[in-house]
Amino acid sequence: MKKIFLVLLMALVAGLFFYFDLNELLTLQGMKESLSSFETWRVSSPLVAAALFFAVYVVVTALSLPGAVMMTLAGGALFGLIWGTVIVSFASSIGALLAFLVSRYLLRSMVESRFDGERLRAMNEGIQRDGPFYLFTLRLVPLFPFFMINLLMGLTALRGATFYWVSQLGMLAGTLVYVNAGTQLAQLDSLSGILSPALLFSFALLGLFPLLAKKGLAILKRRRIYARWQRPARYDRNMVVIGGGAGGLVSSYIAAAVKAKVTLIETHKMGGDCLNYGCIPSKALIRSAKLAHQMRHATHYGLTSAEPSFSFKQVMQRVHDVISAVAPHDSIERYTDLGVEVLQGYARIVDPWTVEITLNDGTIQKLTTRSIVIATGARPFVPPLPGLDEVGYVTSDTLWERFATLDVPPKRLVVLGGGPIGCELAQSMARLGSHVIQIEMAPRIMIREDEDVADLAAASLQRDGIELLTGHKALRCELEGSQKFIIVEHQGKELRIEFDELLCAVGRAARLSGYGLEELGVETARTIVTNEYLETIYPNIYAAGDVAGPYQFTHTAAHQAWYAAVNALFGNLRRFKVDYRVIPWATFVDPEIARVGLNEQEAKEKGVAYELTRYGMDDLDRAIADGAAHGFVKVLTVPGKDKILGVTIVGEHAGDLLAEFVLAMKHGLGLNKILGTIHSYPTWAEANKYAAGEWKRAHAPEKLMVWLSRYHAWRRG
Repeated sequence: MKKIFLVLLMALVAGLFFYFDLNELLTLQGMKESLSSFETWRVSSPLVAAALFFAVYVVVTALSLPGAVMMTLAGGALFGLIWGTVIVSFASSIGALLAFLVSRYLLRSMVESRFDGERLRAMNEGIQRDGPFYLFTLRLVPLFPFFMINLLMGLTALRGATFYWVSQLGMLAGTLVYVNAGTQLAQLDSLSGILSPALLFSFALLGLFPLLAKKGLAILKRRRIYARWQRPARYDRNMVVIGGGAGGLVSSYIAAAVKAKVTLIETHKMGGDCLNYGCIPSKALIRSAKLAHQMRHATHYGLTSAEPSFSFKQVMQRVHDVISAVAPHDSIERYTDLGVEVLQGYARIVDPWTVEITLNDGTIQKLTTRSIVIATGARPFVPPLPGLDEVGYVTSDTLWERFATLDVPPKRLVVLGGGPIGCELAQSMARLGSHVIQIEMAPRIMIREDEDVADLAAASLQRDGIELLTGHKALRCELEGSQKFIIVEHQGKELRIEFDELLCAVGRAARLSGYGLEELGVETARTIVTNEYLETIYPNIYAAGDVAGPYQFTHTAAHQAWYAAVNALFGNLRRFKVDYRVIPWATFVDPEIARVGLNEQEAKEKGVAYELTRYGMDDLDRAIADGAAHGFVKVLTVPGKDKILGVTIVGEHAGDLLAEFVLAMKHGLGLNKILGTIHSYPTWAEANKYAAGEWKRAHAPEKLMVWLSRYHAWRRG
C-alpha cells in the first residue's frame, strides 16, 4: 500500500506539472519570456526565491520531469555563475538521490525476483567494487540522460551515500557549463549552441579520466608488487605449470595448442588425485560393489539371489587395472607428443618469473617464465584426534594401496565423515561385506543437499547395512593391545566403538606449502586467494583447481584451467572473468545424487524466490522396467516463468541426466524448450521432459481451458 500511495502521489504531481503547462514554462522560449518577471521577484525576495528555486529543482529532478536543463540555465541567469552553480549543484544531487531511492524502493525487489541470485550477487559485487568509477564516468559526460542513470543505479546495490557524493562531484563540470551559459540566456537561440562538438568531445575525454585513473592505479600497484624483484631480460618459457592433475593438464594442453612454450612439473603421478586416488578408482570400486549388491537381490529381477563369492584382492586389483587403462590419457608420453615439456620433480617459485625444480634424480633446474599456473590440488584433511596416529587410519588417497593387500574387506570399518566421499566409500565397502559405521558430526549426512535428498541417501545407506551415527562428535581414539576404539559424543554421552580400519573422509585441504608462496607473499586462506581472473597478487601468477577453490571438482578444475591459461598467455590483450554460474556436481551413491544451480536449501539461505516442480521416478516407464523406480527430479524456477534456477536429480544415472539441464541453464533455455524436445522412449532422459511437463501442467491457462471446454461442447452440438 505504501508503494501504491507513493506512485499515486508522484503521478499526481507529474499530472499537475503538465496540467498547468509548467513544461511550456521550462522551455528556452518560455524561460526567456519569463526571465524579467523572475528577475524582479529575485531582487525583491532573494532568499525566498533561492529556496523556492532550490525546492522546485529538487522536485523536477526527483520525479525525472523534463526541464532540468532549462532550470540549470535559469540558475545561471538568476543567481550568477557562483551562486547559480552552488544552488544547482546541490539541488540536482539531492533530486538525483531521491530519484535513486524511489527507484530502489519501487523497482529493485521486482528486478531481483526476475534474476537468479548468483548473477545478481556477481553484479552487486562488481558495483560495490567498480560502481563509483562507472558512475563518475557517466556523470562527466552530458550525453547520457542523467535521469536514466538515477533510475538504473537505484536497481543496484550501490550505497546511497556513495551515489550522492559521486554525483555531486561528477555533475559539477556539466553544471558549470550550463550555469555559465545561463548567465547569457538572453543571447541563446538554441540549446545546441551550449554543447559544441568540441565541448562534447572534451567531456567524453573527461569521462575517460576515472577509468584511466583506475588503470593507472593498477599499473602503480603492479609496479609496487614487483619492485623488489629483478625481472629477467628474456624468458625460457611462456608458461610453467605446477601440478599434473586436471587443472595442470588442461592449462598445459591449452598452452601447447596455441604454440606457447610450456613446461609442466609433476612431483609424483600424472593425472593427479582424480585418476590415482579419487574419481577413477572410486567409480571402479562402486561398480564392483553394485554388482555384488545386485547379485544378492537378483530376485528383484526375477532371478535367483546368490551371495557373491569373490576375492577382495581381485576387486582391488581391478581398481588398479582401471587406473592403468585410463593412465595413458594423462601420461607423460601423451603430453610430450602434444608439445608439453613434462618434468618430474618438486617445484618452488623463487621469484615471480623463476621456478626452481628439484628433479627426481636430485639435479636442480631453474626456468624463467612469463607466467606461472599453480595447480597443486588438495589432499585429504586429517582431523587432530588424540590417538589417531596410534590406531592408524586410511584416507581416500591411501586406502587403495592399503586395502589392496587385504584378502578380505575389513570386518569392522569406521568411516569418519558424512560428505560425498565418505558416503560413496561407505556404501561400496558395506556392499562388499564390511560392517560399516559412519560417523557424522552434523545432524544429517550430505549436509549441503536438501533435507529430502539427504534423507533418501541415508535410507539407502541404511538398507545396505550401514550404521549411521549422525550428530556424533569424534573425541579421541584409543588402542588397547590389538583392539582399536574411537570414542564419540552424542547428546552429552560418550560412546565407545571398536573397529578394524578407520577411514578419514572429513574433507580436503589445498596443498599450499612448499611452493614458495610464503616467501613471495602470495595471500592464502584455505586456498590461494585470487581475483575473478584467477590472478594472485602477482598478475602473472595464476591458480586453478582445488588449490584455488571454491569448488573441489575435477570438471571445475578443468574449467578454471581454461581461464588461467588464456589469461596468462593473452591477458595483455584481453582477460576473461571465470564463470561459476552453472556448476554441476554429482555424488555417486546408489541412487545417484546430481544437481546444478540452486537447491531449495541455498535458495532459502540467499532469499531467492522460486517455484518448485517435482517429478517422481516411480512414474517413469524405464525406471519401472529397470527395477529402479525411486528418486525424483526437482526443478526450481523463477516464479511464474520457466527459467531454471536449479535442478536436483536423485536416481539411476542422475549424473548423466543432469547434463541436459546444465546445457539449458548455460544457454538460457527454459523448461518449455525441454518439453518441446523429443526424447527417445523408453529412456531415463524422459524424466527431464516429464518434469518440464509437470511445470507446464501447473501453469496451464485455466480461463482459456474453460473457454476451450465450451468451444468443444458447442462443436458437439
